[in-house]
Amino acid sequence: MKFKIVIFILMLILGNSIVLASEDRDPYQYFFNETWGELNEELANAREQNKKAILIFFELDECPFCHFMKDNVLNKPEVQAYFRKYFLSFPIDIEGDVEMVDFKGNTMTQKQFATKVQRVRATPVFAIFDLQGKRIARYTGRTSGVEEFMWLGQYVVDEVFKKMSFTKYKRKMRKLKQS
Repeated sequence: MKFKIVIFILMLILGNSIVLASEDRDPYQYFFNETWGELNEELANAREQNKKAILIFFELDECPFCHFMKDNVLNKPEVQAYFRKYFLSFPIDIEGDVEMVDFKGNTMTQKQFATKVQRVRATPVFAIFDLQGKRIARYTGRTSGVEEFMWLGQYVVDEVFKKMSFTKYKRKMRKLKQS
């Protein structure tokens, strides 16, 4: 009888560990959408799917802040669900030699798109584009965490970018939270 109780307790502990471990999910599978790298076609897909915008995550493999975002923010199910609902999201390696097509139909490498077209100089950069391919928001660096990243999404979804900068929006959200 004692043996069965010990086994039962171990199963409970192990089961809870598995549940806790499974809360975080691979951002490449659950946050980012699959793409052939043709952003002009992704605009049409986003319109067809009634998305609000396209989010590009400009990253660098050795970037500790990119890893922070993938390991602490983009891997959270609530972040993944929200951004999947409203955005098509794609990673772009700023040193990548993979060919892609930009929003205007021009063929170039990921590196050229990042550095020459979007002028990315540091990583990570979250660039958000409307459904015509015009950049409407840009955030450089890591966010402080999930909450701030969710604010970035809400900033675009609620079209606050038309009224104020993201910096002012964050200040407003922090004040609302404190009151």
